[in-house]
Amino acid sequence: MAVARTRLPAAAASDPGRAREINEDRVLCDTERGIFAVVDGVGGESAGEIAAQTALDVLRARLSRRTTDLGRLVREAVALANKQIYERAEGDPSLAGMSCVLTVAVLDGTQATVGHVGDSRLYRLRRGEIEKITRDHSPVGAREDAGEISEAEAMRHPRRNEIFRDVGSEPHEPEDEGFVDILQIAFEPESALLLCSDGLSDLVASQDIRTIVEANAADPGAAAQALIDRANAAGGKDNISVVLVQGERYAASLRNRTAEPATATAETRRTVPLRGAAAARSASGSRLGRILGSRPMVFLYGAVLTLLVTGLLLDRRLVGIDIPGLGGGEEVLRVGVGDGGLATIGEALAKARPGTTIEVAPGEYAERIQLRSGIALVSLVPRGAVLRPAGAGGPAVTAQGVRGARLQGFRVAGEGLAVGVRLADSDVEIEGLEVSGATVAGVEIAGADRSTLRVSFVHDNPGSGVIAAGEAAPVLLHNLILRNGARPGAPRPGVEVRDAARPALVENRIEGNGGGGIALAAPGREEEYLRWNSFGGAARGQAVRGPLAPPPTVAPVPAPAPGRPR
Repeated sequence: MAVARTRLPAAAASDPGRAREINEDRVLCDTERGIFAVVDGVGGESAGEIAAQTALDVLRARLSRRTTDLGRLVREAVALANKQIYERAEGDPSLAGMSCVLTVAVLDGTQATVGHVGDSRLYRLRRGEIEKITRDHSPVGAREDAGEISEAEAMRHPRRNEIFRDVGSEPHEPEDEGFVDILQIAFEPESALLLCSDGLSDLVASQDIRTIVEANAADPGAAAQALIDRANAAGGKDNISVVLVQGERYAASLRNRTAEPATATAETRRTVPLRGAAAARSASGSRLGRILGSRPMVFLYGAVLTLLVTGLLLDRRLVGIDIPGLGGGEEVLRVGVGDGGLATIGEALAKARPGTTIEVAPGEYAERIQLRSGIALVSLVPRGAVLRPAGAGGPAVTAQGVRGARLQGFRVAGEGLAVGVRLADSDVEIEGLEVSGATVAGVEIAGADRSTLRVSFVHDNPGSGVIAAGEAAPVLLHNLILRNGARPGAPRPGVEVRDAARPALVENRIEGNGGGGIALAAPGREEEYLRWNSFGGAARGQAVRGPLAPPPTVAPVPAPAPGRPR
């Protein structure tokens, strides 16, 4: 089905960046047919390059013949690319594991149909605005999209390169849920679309992207090159690809900017609409701002400030708070960094008080840790601080009845370790953890626990990856739970739900575990878990299945005398 259209201003550019010798990205900019795509290869060496080129060839050929509605056509094209990449890798061991991520947009008049898998992106730009249209299928991108972390925090996050979805690593049918995102969006003459790989979005903030595009709106080619130059100037850590297509009046709309009234304020100018949690925070913030800015509140501020300053000058202990510049503040203890740093984590925990952050330098620590309420334990380098308790026994990390604690960035590794982390009747935050080698469970959660395990890597444990037992209702969010339970004669699942436990499992990737993905003690949540998590193409019955024989439980053991970093 041919569609008449006017060729629009558009350009594409791709660069290997400053750190890579091979460019595994591919770009498609077909203004005659209105097809635009960015494909980012995954697999290293030449495999990622081959996967990206295969996907590009399929997209170009399949989307050039519009034999059905565009949504269906794009879905079929991506599924066909997936099939060809997967089959080619199956037939050539040197290409094993190759895949790609991609974003494709097909224009039809004032509408664009978008297909998206992975962490490449599509932005829509209007005068003074930039809006991220696609959602990242990655642990860090999902947190950014949910408003849990800022764009700047996501750009710096050590796990920003991990993905939940790709094209080519496993078989898929066009209609498979959790594979291709299909979106249909307006493409007005005054707007522009920008597709890019994460080599750009990881290094150049969205508002800087908008500024560069607007400054070069008269020349899309110059805009694309300027974006690549900016990413290279910021380090060029990955391949960088950009495709920019402008509506016929986009550049003119920027020239007319002076027509905006001089009296316009930030509230009267058109802004990108916020969604979900961000919108709720914005609305509540606006209401709170009006209340806090009222005249009665101004007088109240003065009275409170006077009382506080007076109390602090007399005796800061009377008011019990710390003000910057007057001393106090959050206490930070450091372990293993010299210059007064403590020798062991156990010593730091003994000295800490609620509100303290303990920063742990890279190294191996032969300790068993018991978390304490209100204390944050943070590895200075993600996975650089390794807990490797000496001897066999109970958990490397224990939390029993703990509230408001945080464990971040540690690696737990044990030869003969029974349980990596055991949480019971607690409410703690665990983020960026890596656990391997545990014979019973990488993470065991019991009692009435309400903890959160997020953005963590639980892998290659001979026992289950995660066990939730008792009445535990933890949240498992954006974790990779891989290759656990490969115990000869007694395979264990990635996640085992026992007793009356009701864990919330959202956007976890649970693959390659000996006893399947999730094993349930009782039916009832199969559809929920299947819908919200990825199982690497495993059959339905293997992804979420009935209960297995329970493994032996391990009681918490007292922490031994503190060890020292190696």
